[in-house]
Amino acid sequence: MRRYGHGLVLGKFYPPHAGHHHLVRTAQDRCDRLTVLVCAASVESVPLADRVAWMREEHPGADVVGAVDDIPVDLTDPAVWEAHMAIFRDAVGGPVDAVFTSEDYGAELARRFGAEEVCVDPARTLFPVSGTAVRADPAGCWDFLGPAVRASLARRVVVLGAESTGTTTLSRALAEHYRRRGGIWTGTGWVAEYGRQYSEEKLAAARAADPDADWADITFTSEEFPVIARRQDAEEERAARLGSPVLFCDTDSFATGIWHERYVGGRSEEVDKTASLTRRDLYLLTDDADVPFEDDGLRDGPHLRPWMTGRFREELERTGRRFLVMRGGREERLAAAVAAVDGLLAEGWHFADPLPETR
Repeated sequence: MRRYGHGLVLGKFYPPHAGHHHLVRTAQDRCDRLTVLVCAASVESVPLADRVAWMREEHPGADVVGAVDDIPVDLTDPAVWEAHMAIFRDAVGGPVDAVFTSEDYGAELARRFGAEEVCVDPARTLFPVSGTAVRADPAGCWDFLGPAVRASLARRVVVLGAESTGTTTLSRALAEHYRRRGGIWTGTGWVAEYGRQYSEEKLAAARAADPDADWADITFTSEEFPVIARRQDAEEERAARLGSPVLFCDTDSFATGIWHERYVGGRSEEVDKTASLTRRDLYLLTDDADVPFEDDGLRDGPHLRPWMTGRFREELERTGRRFLVMRGGREERLAAAVAAVDGLLAEGWHFADPLPETR
């Protein structure tokens, strides 16, 4: 099997999928050096920088570069071809020995680069998927998507609320409900509240020094909350990369800002900045009115719950987050939450159409 000095793989990768990765890995196996050129049009809704980052993560041994190409494709027009080639040559920056492709225009692309065409699985028999199919139905193509793309597309649902209002119970029940649907949903993730683990460890450390210490003896400083927020987000991101098209979180870094108010007073600019970096699709706010207070040794008392519920609602409204208040008993809350999440998933994923093609 012939080897090449410099190979090229070119595509939109809008978004990248298993077929793309097979093409790149095949090219890497046959080239001393491989350039992957990601071409994005300004009208497309996935930023070029994201696609480049996704491909670099998946293929660390390749030279992944990006270019904006706003010229509609017309494979019948030599002038249009040459306009595209000017963008391609500038991005690649040197001669190419082989062009690896699964597309019907591969032969002409290779000819214009003065390179050999290497055709890889043009019938998509190994990975029956395409960018068009992924854009039309990401959930239906989920098994063909890599971790970074899954994390970007997963619908993130956060259950938040005051202490002892059933956030853990509801979020875990939701994850289990969707896992029972089978198929891709079997991997539905659930993210625990890191703040609780942090509190347990803080109390344990206090008791190691003084066996009589209890929760009333524990104090927090403002500097601890950004640590909690960042760890919470890291756990969320890890779960999103591994799971199904929906992820359930028992609180998030946005909620950490309210807990900062509760224990320290005022807002934490650093926590708020952390919370702004991650997209969440739906918040489920557990109301305190229908849930009796239970003291598990890490709670301060029922008197604070109405205030915290109110602050959660005020901040959700102020920041324009999509949310629903969960009321009633456990089964009633779960049914309302499932209906809301099903509605969110039914809305689908909205990709802008790529530029038109004439073939």
